[in-house]
Amino acid sequence: MSPHNQTSLLLLQKTLKFHPSTSPFTLVLDSVEQSAAGFVKECVAGVKGDIIYISYTSNKTPPSNIDMDIDTFIPARRKTPEALKREIISACSSSSSTKQTNEQTIAGRRTLLIISPVTTLLTRHPTLNISSYLLSLLSPTTSLLGIHHQDIPLPTAAADAPSSSSPYHPSPQTLLTYLATTILTLHAFPQALARKTASDRSAREPLFGLAENRPGVIAGMGGNAYARAGMVLEMEHRRKSGRAVRATFFMPPPAPDAAGFGGGVRLLEEHPLFGAPDVGGEKEGKGEEGEGEEGGGGTTFELGLTEKQREAREGVVLPYFDAQKKEGGGEGGRILYQMGTEDDFDEEEDEI
Repeated sequence: MSPHNQTSLLLLQKTLKFHPSTSPFTLVLDSVEQSAAGFVKECVAGVKGDIIYISYTSNKTPPSNIDMDIDTFIPARRKTPEALKREIISACSSSSSTKQTNEQTIAGRRTLLIISPVTTLLTRHPTLNISSYLLSLLSPTTSLLGIHHQDIPLPTAAADAPSSSSPYHPSPQTLLTYLATTILTLHAFPQALARKTASDRSAREPLFGLAENRPGVIAGMGGNAYARAGMVLEMEHRRKSGRAVRATFFMPPPAPDAAGFGGGVRLLEEHPLFGAPDVGGEKEGKGEEGEGEEGGGGTTFELGLTEKQREAREGVVLPYFDAQKKEGGGEGGRILYQMGTEDDFDEEEDEI
């Protein structure tokens, strides 16, 4: 593994621990083809600290669609941003105080806030200053994980909102990607493999789900295969200097007994199915040098030379070879040409 690849892998491992000093605000972009439910569940299993889940999609406590170990669940529907903020800060304080031990103080206890979907804050409250609001939720011991569903259409902003009258105002997803420290985009592994196979054959990449524009098709073949085949994770991490680090990883299926992500996380280019296509170039070169009939390079025909063929090739006299020798009748680099019966000689042309 190259030093650059090793650095990217270590950075992903630190990011998935959701330490505030590494990534205060992590944005996860999922879709119908690859949901973030399994990914977030594995993330939560490896976090050492308090988990507070803020949901705009369910009022149940705990909701039936959240199969993960969380400490506090806060339903956010029909709540103003200020009321929700007070409830979140209160939950952070109470959760830290109840789990305080002799070795770990309140200040040292880490807290992870999960907002699903975080885009609802912008769509339902278009006048909200989202950057200041999210910054007020963060602290040296608190980090934020926001989930955004890319395939769900966003409602239009209120007519009386100042932002809706400006055509230059960015979309909620664009604004969140500007604010996030780390952006994680999820893709289904079978679909990514199908696109890679088509690209190797210089064929058109296949479309899946809503991108097919077919009536009645919502999810494509091979979608949401994280539990059985793993998934592809695109990471974009922004350092304090402003430099962005981008890498694509393969996340293996979750292990039954492992807490968090196991040791199978690797760069996508290191996956056996995503390696460079074998064109047999190395074997072909060896076949020409001396392996004879064994240098096929993985093709269905022979590209090498036998010893007899090599000797015959070395004995061939090349055309105009005599003209390259002064003692052979030629004059150095001059070309000797002998006219045939069908040649039409023109005396006005230059002498050959």
